[in-house]
Amino acid sequence: MLTNTSTRTCTVYGHPGAAFLDASGRQLGADPERSSATPPVRITLAPGRSAWAGLSFSSPEVSGARAATPVTLLVTPPDEHDPLRVRWTGGPVPVSGNASAVRLTALAAGTGP
Repeated sequence: MLTNTSTRTCTVYGHPGAAFLDASGRQLGADPERSSATPPVRITLAPGRSAWAGLSFSSPEVSGARAATPVTLLVTPPDEHDPLRVRWTGGPVPVSGNASAVRLTALAAGTGP
């Protein structure tokens, strides 16, 4: 979730960037794939308002993919270069194998489903 913490209205459009990191700061697995299930829309965020993007993957325990447990999720807002660091508490993620695809949706207004 991204929140406009400024005092001015801003807009966002598209998919954020994302990457899982281990405790040493090394990336685990490939960058998430951008899902085309929901097309991107321009979102206007007044101060204090938020937008979110969904992150999905098959459970490594069910899919049989090689897994790792990240410490950090890097999130890069659209049209930005500097990522935000978020502590990852979601458990293991797939990092390789046939079922290793991690998918990321386009940003949507609000705080999530």
